[in-house]
Amino acid sequence: MNGAPERILIVKTSSMGDLIHMLPAVSDIRRVFPQVAIDWLAEEAFADIPTWHEALDTRFVVALRRWRKQLLQPATWREFRTFRRTLSRHSYDLVLDTQGLLKSAVLLHWTRGLRAGFDRNSAREPLATRFYHRCYCVERQHHAIDRNRQLTAQALGYELKELPLAFGLDHIEQRLPAFGADPALLSEDYCVFLHATSRADKEWPVDRWQALGKTFNDKGLRVLLPWGNDRERINAVAIASALDNATVLPRLGLNDIARVLAGCRCVVGVDTGLAHLAAALDRPTVGLYFTTDPLLVGVRGPDGVAAGRQVNLNHNRRPITVSAIIERLDPFI
Repeated sequence: MNGAPERILIVKTSSMGDLIHMLPAVSDIRRVFPQVAIDWLAEEAFADIPTWHEALDTRFVVALRRWRKQLLQPATWREFRTFRRTLSRHSYDLVLDTQGLLKSAVLLHWTRGLRAGFDRNSAREPLATRFYHRCYCVERQHHAIDRNRQLTAQALGYELKELPLAFGLDHIEQRLPAFGADPALLSEDYCVFLHATSRADKEWPVDRWQALGKTFNDKGLRVLLPWGNDRERINAVAIASALDNATVLPRLGLNDIARVLAGCRCVVGVDTGLAHLAAALDRPTVGLYFTTDPLLVGVRGPDGVAAGRQVNLNHNRRPITVSAIIERLDPFI
């Protein structure tokens, strides 16, 4: 790209972890082009995430997941037309699809500007590349954060080697609304167990969480247990039932969860977007990986902090034990 861009649109619609992994690339853009306006298009369930970054100018919200379930409803099509008109009002120097999926690439059809994304060998769905004006090669064996940063740097023509990994969340509390639950929940030292994930093969057994929770209780930490659906709530209650000091949180929105994570002493989590958020907030975090490769999607924190604050344990290499988790977190609690 010739010259400094004035306005950029990031298209990264879902899921939570994917949006968290995109935040460092936004930090890179702002460091290289301090005056650029950065907009972001995200799925409504995750649309709060871009607003946490200090560099965001405007967010656009799409509701593809909900619209697909209500295609026969006139209100759905009215909402879609409003979305399309809103999106097309702005012109961009660059519209960058970092999702690499057909659904995200199709959304570029209603944008105005140079469209770019991964090439056929790099995109998760090669058909998406037909919607781009420019395509860039980024090797698949890199971590998702690095892939986003490399794609963005190529599309905008800058070098990454001098840029630190930063998530832009240093002052997130100032951008969050007031806590929507009882503030007393956050009134004492606590850790957070992110026990819930979208797939059963990524879970850790309830009895292991209970044993870990007893150890944290012995260290004077209360255990907080978030959940997002009935099955997760049942597991949270089961974990808490064996502990002396544990709280099953009410169902919280993303902003409230972010505030909970920002104030905790440490986090233990399975492969879930909230674990990536905890690491991005530079909380001492241990990620538990059973099926996915942490080299590609493991938790990572910002550069320039104490070594070992974010650690991934890979069950395929060595069975994950309570003692291994405590060993990693002991220096920080």
